Amino acid sequence: MRILVIEDEAKLADYVKRGLTEDGYTVDVARDGIEGRYLATEGDYQLIVLDIMLPGVDGFGVLAALREKRNTPVLMLTARDLVEDRVRGLQAGADDYLVKPFAFSELLARVAALLRRGPASSEGSNTKLTISNLEMDLIGRKAWRDGQRLELTAKEFSLLALLARRKGQILSRTTLAEQVWDMNFDSDTNVVEVAIRRLRAKMDDPFRPKLLHNVRGMGYVLEDRTA
Repeated sequence: MRILVIEDEAKLADYVKRGLTEDGYTVDVARDGIEGRYLATEGDYQLIVLDIMLPGVDGFGVLAALREKRNTPVLMLTARDLVEDRVRGLQAGADDYLVKPFAFSELLARVAALLRRGPASSEGSNTKLTISNLEMDLIGRKAWRDGQRLELTAKEFSLLALLARRKGQILSRTTLAEQVWDMNFDSDTNVVEVAIRRLRAKMDDPFRPKLLHNVRGMGYVLEDRTA
């Protein structure tokens, strides 16, 4: 699940990004309304956390541009606690509203609730995936093979979800590192290989058919090659 955070307060943006990332989400951050408007309308996100007071274009302007093109769920995040602002945001198309300061646990709960309600018609919004006897619940962050629940860490689930959403596509180590760990790929690190090995031990080795494959010199692919 990819989330866009549009927030100009650097410390708060980093705090929200770190917390959501630790919970298994892939998070991008925009620090002003102009960049935020572009990413929100052109990117592929399942949810947007949007501040109102932004340089360049305020949150209402970003929301208006977004609603002309997409129905991506929006959680408005702001220091304003005026009823008029909340009403204006909701009337403009926001799905929920959270006033600063807030408990991060409440943010997580609201994010999860909005993702469950997410528009079924939006691109990439499928919440259930099935590949052979692998089943995934992207909102509940649960996975099963042959009916058996898989005990995956947050990063292992995010890695599997990315591979599953792009089933049949070869994903390079660079792509996996950037989208799952949000890091520039370093050829000296083996974080991807270690995670793939652990994921395979839990998800693939005990089951048939084999779904997770190495493609020499290119990367990894999730697919049922017996079909």
